[in-house]
Amino acid sequence: MAKTPSRPRDMNQLAKRIVDLSVGEATEDEPAVEREKNPHAVALGRLGGQRGGKARAERLDPMKRSEIARVAARSRWNKRPPK
Repeated sequence: MAKTPSRPRDMNQLAKRIVDLSVGEATEDEPAVEREKNPHAVALGRLGGQRGGKARAERLDPMKRSEIARVAARSRWNKRPPK
């Protein structure tokens, strides 16, 4: 399957990309320029994400954890497609 070209998330960048495409300065085949992510920031964010769920679960009392699970289950069941 062919990958569709990505579009910039910022509205100003998207507008510039549309203008560049319309005047012929860019082609659809060229990917939109994206910023490189800082590997240190990515590592820190991932580390926090790995720790976050366990730490939150340990802080919650069993009643609150049960309530959260009940709400999540109800939400999942309400999203089921009708047969």
